[in-house]
Amino acid sequence: MIRSLIKLALLASLVLLGVALWRSERLPPPSELESVLLDEPRQTPTHTPAFDTTVGDIRYTVKPIYEYDIVGLVVSRHDANVWWDYAHREWNDKLNVVDLCVVWGRNARDGAYDGIDFSSGQWTCNFSTSSQAAYEAFDPYSLSNNHLITDNTRFAEALRKVRVGDQIHIRGKLAEYSHNHGFAFHRGSSTTRRDTGNGACETIYIEDFEMLQKGGGPWRMLTWVAVAMLVLSLLAWFFQPAKFYE
Repeated sequence: MIRSLIKLALLASLVLLGVALWRSERLPPPSELESVLLDEPRQTPTHTPAFDTTVGDIRYTVKPIYEYDIVGLVVSRHDANVWWDYAHREWNDKLNVVDLCVVWGRNARDGAYDGIDFSSGQWTCNFSTSSQAAYEAFDPYSLSNNHLITDNTRFAEALRKVRVGDQIHIRGKLAEYSHNHGFAFHRGSSTTRRDTGNGACETIYIEDFEMLQKGGGPWRMLTWVAVAMLVLSLLAWFFQPAKFYE
């Protein structure tokens, strides 16, 4: 009887975990979006000179290009610390903590992101759909992949907590950055929202970050509930009296 209950708890926790993980990063409908997501990113000239900063044991030179202010719905993300990311390790790039792919403007207003599949690579954000109607409704110029760089541990921690479905506000500098740690490394930034392909990503030195609204509703909390249930069920299984294994 006890073994059956434990098996049932294990199965229930696995089902709940799977559903919660799937639902926790759903994209909200347009009715749940903040009105500021209808705004276009704001880019203005800057007079901030280049400066040096150190992250880890790497000394970088950051060259600001424009002041930049963007709000958006996160549709895909990439954490540079993920185990399979070899490029950031090989290039000694510890300044770029995460990439956040966001939509705004017309895509937010019309819900054109619905029916689109988004994914992120080490440097890219990709979108695809099998629906011709969804493809025609989607505005590729109201989407951007943002390489977020920071030497501030508080910002880095906050950025790594961002998930798909969150609505965010970022302010900082579009910037180039470089180092000469063993070899010459340089990375630039797009300065227009009308480009696509290689070089079209925005590189932003973070000066302020705000979480406007978390996505996922109660499902993110239920993810942890499911994990706790799974752990407790496994412990109960392994610590049953020996007679239950006879």
